[in-house]
Amino acid sequence: MSTILRKVFWFLNTFFMTPVFRLGLGGLLGTPFGGYMMVIKVVGRKSGKTRYAPVNYAIRNGSVYCLSGFRKRAEWFRNLQANPQVELLMPGGTIYARGEPVSDPDERSLMARQVLKNAGFAGFFEGYNPRTISEADLQAKIADIPVLRFQTLGLGSGAFDAGGWAWVWPVLATVGLVWWWLG
Repeated sequence: MSTILRKVFWFLNTFFMTPVFRLGLGGLLGTPFGGYMMVIKVVGRKSGKTRYAPVNYAIRNGSVYCLSGFRKRAEWFRNLQANPQVELLMPGGTIYARGEPVSDPDERSLMARQVLKNAGFAGFFEGYNPRTISEADLQAKIADIPVLRFQTLGLGSGAFDAGGWAWVWPVLATVGLVWWWLG
């Protein structure tokens, strides 16, 4: 993908997707056209700081799967390799998980196809239709794309827990009501 597209994704992810999920509103964004998103909360391998990475996902047999769209050079993927313990901010809540690359070719293909289908229009950014591409062509196209499986380890801290951002909504509503009442 081009440098411009990477910058557009960085901007949207940093100033829109991540704040929406941290505010507890991620469930409002998922549609078949726009795709279904989660945010991976990783620890920076160099800085030790918390980093956020919105990605498309699929769920199967109690595991969550995603792709690294910018291949192995994606910063969040490199951070995950250094520290595989992450939190997944899902539309329905947050879970604590351990991420690992999927090596089985059949599982890779099956889950890559499902994640790309769940990505809505973004699933076409790779240059093919994930619903109609042949199995052999799909395996060739995803050969250099990491497919990741997250095994659930427990609950994570969500938007409504301590440290979350959901507290913003009642504060804004209260300020708005007071302003309306006094105005």
